[in-house]
Amino acid sequence: TVWSQQILSLIFNEGHRNGTENIDNMTRVPWIEYNIHNMDFSSRPSPRLFSTHLPYYLMPRDLRFRTGKIIYVCRNPKDVMVSFYHFYKLNPRIKHTINWEKFIDLYMSGKVLGGSWFNHVRGWYTHKEDFSILFMTYEEMKKDLRSAVQKICKFVDINLNEEAIDTVVEKATFKNMKQDPLANYKFLSYDLLDQSKGEFLRKGIVGDWKNTMTVAQSENFDKVYKEKIGDLPIKIVWHSNEETTP
Repeated sequence: TVWSQQILSLIFNEGHRNGTENIDNMTRVPWIEYNIHNMDFSSRPSPRLFSTHLPYYLMPRDLRFRTGKIIYVCRNPKDVMVSFYHFYKLNPRIKHTINWEKFIDLYMSGKVLGGSWFNHVRGWYTHKEDFSILFMTYEEMKKDLRSAVQKICKFVDINLNEEAIDTVVEKATFKNMKQDPLANYKFLSYDLLDQSKGEFLRKGIVGDWKNTMTVAQSENFDKVYKEKIGDLPIKIVWHSNEETTP
């Protein structure tokens, strides 16, 4: 979602692309559920951009009338779990320490911030006809970022010339985003994100779960995934060198 936040900021704001505006992405594309700047969302000029991790049933009601557009980015749930575990360690509001084994249990049962990955994906996918929605995957964005940017531009009815698209793609690479002070979330205060304990933007690669999960943990995860998601025609890329597979 933070990656999409950067891409949309670059697509919609020439000042971000050419470096003439010093506005961080959380201000450009604020989180619906974390309004830390106490913005009056209703008074923001159109087009209004927002980020969210909310399930479909908590989204603003009028979206069901297709008055807005939604870009839903789904990522390999094992990589999400590893990334989320490291995020938990940076969150100063989580007072107790959680080891990896305990976190797996919490994640699999949906007892984490944002709830169950399985329920979230199933909910949005099975209700996609209710919204004007573009489904994308993190892995396809990693594989061909330029095509992903072009797809997003077409969906949001923004026509950029080739040079502008080149700039968006360049500044939206993980390497450059990690160094971008408007995008890397280092602008957040210590009480919101303690980056002395690690980087918010860590690796941004596909298949990093293999460096953390044991074989037994991975096999158990596969069983739960099949039970909860197996009947949906969603394609997940589990490794960096594989094509999309059911």
